Amino acid sequence: MDCASDPRVERVTLMWGAQLGKTEIINNILGYGIHQNPRSQMMMHPTQGDLSTWLETKLNPLLTDTPEIEELVAKPRGRDGVNNSRMKSYPGGFLMFAWSGSPNTMRGRSAPVILTDEVDGYETTPEGDPINLLWQRAATFGDQRLLVVTSTPTVKGASRVEDSFLQGDQRYFYLPCPHCGEEQRLDWGQVTWQKDENGEHLPETATYACKHCGGCIDDGHKPAMLRRGRWIASKPFRGHASFHLSELYSPFRKWRDIVRSFLEKKASNDLQSFVNVSLAETWEEEGEGVDASPLMARREFYPTKVPKDALLLTAGIDVQDDRLEATVYGWGFEGESWVVEHRVFEGDPGRSELWKRLDEYLLTAFEHESGNYLKIAAAAIDTGGHYTDAVYKFVKPRAFRNIYAIKGSSNKSAPIVSRPSTSNKAKIKLYSIGVSTAKELIFSRLRIDKTGPGFVHFPREAPLIDEEFFEQLTAEKRVTKYVKGFAVHEFVKTRPRNEALDCFVYALAAYEILNPNLRAVFHRLNPKPDPVPDPTEEDSLTPSDIQTHRKRRRSAVRPASRPARRGPRRW
Repeated sequence: MDCASDPRVERVTLMWGAQLGKTEIINNILGYGIHQNPRSQMMMHPTQGDLSTWLETKLNPLLTDTPEIEELVAKPRGRDGVNNSRMKSYPGGFLMFAWSGSPNTMRGRSAPVILTDEVDGYETTPEGDPINLLWQRAATFGDQRLLVVTSTPTVKGASRVEDSFLQGDQRYFYLPCPHCGEEQRLDWGQVTWQKDENGEHLPETATYACKHCGGCIDDGHKPAMLRRGRWIASKPFRGHASFHLSELYSPFRKWRDIVRSFLEKKASNDLQSFVNVSLAETWEEEGEGVDASPLMARREFYPTKVPKDALLLTAGIDVQDDRLEATVYGWGFEGESWVVEHRVFEGDPGRSELWKRLDEYLLTAFEHESGNYLKIAAAAIDTGGHYTDAVYKFVKPRAFRNIYAIKGSSNKSAPIVSRPSTSNKAKIKLYSIGVSTAKELIFSRLRIDKTGPGFVHFPREAPLIDEEFFEQLTAEKRVTKYVKGFAVHEFVKTRPRNEALDCFVYALAAYEILNPNLRAVFHRLNPKPDPVPDPTEEDSLTPSDIQTHRKRRRSAVRPASRPARRGPRRW
């Protein structure tokens, strides 16, 4: 609360467990912005339903139960201002409401104070990340702006609130031990309990062991410890105060209750919810992944844009809200592949100008080491984002160029490519892609460290084949989850951005759909030269022999005569 009224603070992040007062803090900040420091404010929730619930159960009771605030806010259906489900007015500003999945609730609105709740549940809009959109609009208010980010965390690498927390000064609540007086932050690893002679857990015996003296801290010690606690930052303060708080600090939860919750979640294979909700930590699956550093270290020099063993090119195109990203791959025998280049086309996918630039790029001819020039033989574009119709419109007139529309299959064991369907509004061939199967193959190939079958090559000189590219390429790992008792393998993100990996999946899908005859392509790129005649042998030939030889050569290259047409010519 102090930070929200401190002019030095422009951002506050609360990475807290459930039922620890996040919503009450937000309500208090809103009340302060109405009563003590009047200014416009924007409140955002993940969904419209979440917003409606908060209005009915939290905000409206606050307004009606606080006379000092109630008299300032405009009355519903009154003539002195606005009071509805989208906005409430008061002297000095407006309190506006939005939810992450609706750009319309954000469009044309700005306020110096932005409050966000449960941000890990936010959807990315076609216009970009909703928090960033609101924060950018608040820039016009200068030093008056304040952003409050709150949420329980979710998956490591994809958690908005953890990312925000790590950008701040990372404050933890330290409590003094009632036995030795040493300060410490509460960690789950210090909670202990006993088992009976049969190995059954006894949650009622739970206690907390001091990190310094080992003394047992019981539930009765907690209230006094909380009163004497203080926030200690792990990093220097630079305008962003970030706070972590777990359920271990709750005065309403006893050690035994938390242990019971842990044992129940563990028994139901749902430890993630305990880690997220109770411990306020991100969940990190133990799984199989690939390290980016060795891949980046093995980049190599290509003599030309396309090395000689890369016989055919395909492209994978990923559609983002503000850009298109494309990676071109060269394919050789036995699954060996070469990254040719990665390109980013910035712009609005809803406008034709961006697709025109992509179209021109897909017609590019790349120099091959043989001296020939290769064009992109096939390309696959994902239709699963916010611009499905735009992709359909682009693909339909270009199907003859082997430009395919694809969509990821929900079946984890689906083949890389399935038979296309035309049951879409554009009536084009839409190929279903087994994304999990494709990623299994890609990651197995990325682990190959010797040139040959399956090996993936990377160019050293290409501009965008950089550290960020390799981080994106390895941004997921395979984990095993249990659904109704059955093991299910799936890929989860370890970081938010994975466009390079998606482009690889799509380029592989384009290759599989095309199903080329690489042996025939090889012979076209490497034609056998005519045999060189032996001079001594030609000298021994008579003039008539040489004339006969020349006639045979001419007849060998003469095109076959076309059969005579029968009947009238048809047009």
